[in-house]
Amino acid sequence: MLPSLEHANRAAALLAQAGIDADVRLLTPGDVNDLAHLFDGHDVMLPSVGTEEYTARHFAELARQGHHALLVPAKGPQACQRVMDALKDAELSCAVHYRHFVIEDLAV
Repeated sequence: MLPSLEHANRAAALLAQAGIDADVRLLTPGDVNDLAHLFDGHDVMLPSVGTEEYTARHFAELARQGHHALLVPAKGPQACQRVMDALKDAELSCAVHYRHFVIEDLAV
């Protein structure tokens, strides 16, 4: 996420300069809040392991402060590193890499 639309547009330009512009999506604060509306003032627990709920709440808080988001596909660790290298000067307020979510039941 980035502090403003100007920052998000600059980050998108940096990605394009690095050849990373396919399927990059801009989310406005309103878009992020629409996606995270479940958490506004509610004590909702997500049925997942790890930091999913914290991450969603953090995104919503940043959006309430006017931050914009860029969704950038990065398949694999090398692609993720390319994205982060391209955005090293983009003044990111938050960056998260999602992978395939796997839950293994270790207790029978």
